[in-house]
Amino acid sequence: MGAPFSRLTVVRADITTLDVDAIVNAANSKLIPGGGVDGAINKAAGPELGRAMMAIGRCPTGEAVITPGFKLAAQHVIHTVAPVFSQHKEADVWRLLGNCYRNSLALAAEHGVATIAFPSLGTGVYGIPINRAAGVAVDAAFQHADGRDAPSRIVFCCFSDGDAEHYRAALAARRGA
Repeated sequence: MGAPFSRLTVVRADITTLDVDAIVNAANSKLIPGGGVDGAINKAAGPELGRAMMAIGRCPTGEAVITPGFKLAAQHVIHTVAPVFSQHKEADVWRLLGNCYRNSLALAAEHGVATIAFPSLGTGVYGIPINRAAGVAVDAAFQHADGRDAPSRIVFCCFSDGDAEHYRAALAARRGA
């Protein structure tokens, strides 16, 4: 497989429209369909996704679970729960957020996912500062991509140009490291 940097990309798009094997959902710990990215993914996938999430029941912060994609172009949805910034010590926020990416990527590899797309986890209502969150995401993806075959392509899908710039800057900083 190619060098880690060639496998990581940033796009500005609606994650529900991407042609990838799996998309990552920013879920809540009770796996009850909610708002934001979770609401958009559930709306696009149809009510079967919400039922599949609720059948699993729970997902602890930093962990990940997988369901079918139902009506999405993606075959799978990997659900992970980011930490709420105000409810954890800052060091724990970064560790748990990194775990979201690492555990999602490990689950993707277990299920033969070749291409995966992540939203900006935890940077909405959970209040994690995007400038630092982007670096955590890129570092976790880079570490996973270094020496592993799957997923062969990791996409950071941002809803705004500003968010995408943070991810591009994090990639550039990692390249320079």
